[in-house]
Amino acid sequence: MARHLQGSLFDQSDTVRLSPLEGIRRVALGAGAWIDLLPGWLSGADALFELLAEEVPWRAERRQMYENTVDVPRLLAYYADGDPLPHPVLDEARDALTAHYAEELGEPFVTAGLCYYRDGRDSVAWHGDRIGRGARHDTMVAILSVGTARDLALRPHGGGDALRFPLGHGDLIVMGGSCQRTWDHAVPKTSRATGPRVSVQFRPEGVA
Repeated sequence: MARHLQGSLFDQSDTVRLSPLEGIRRVALGAGAWIDLLPGWLSGADALFELLAEEVPWRAERRQMYENTVDVPRLLAYYADGDPLPHPVLDEARDALTAHYAEELGEPFVTAGLCYYRDGRDSVAWHGDRIGRGARHDTMVAILSVGTARDLALRPHGGGDALRFPLGHGDLIVMGGSCQRTWDHAVPKTSRATGPRVSVQFRPEGVA
């Protein structure tokens, strides 16, 4: 699979490890929604990207859109509760997030969904994780990004000005509170030359 990773100038480590979560910063979005941000949570992120790109059993999907069946513009993988994750640091990340948000979330992160954005043509359209409990209850979705940074955009559900956060090279974002109900998020296509990115989404049971 062809890829051209633009390595980080600030993370040249081959040792894949997490930093403490104490430096995470919260941004209130309104209507009970918030995000937490921690740039560079994972060091050695480019090395982890290479491993995930090579070893994860990526699959391409096709979906019905109006009267046509179209390719999903990214590759996907999914790890259910109890499935072994493709690198031990992802188990450590999930455990660290569960511990950090134990009081606020009240349940563990258990699943991991992976998306492989091969270039700027790969994307995900505006949506909220409203299949399951996220449609009715406050919850959290934590996203760890490795590889070249791509914008994660957020805007109020129903439209409005968008916020953009370039995420890659080990950055962490956690969407919490009412975020999945009251805000939408997307990874827009880009015409700029850009390298590949893998995002890992940790979710509680029943949130998709």
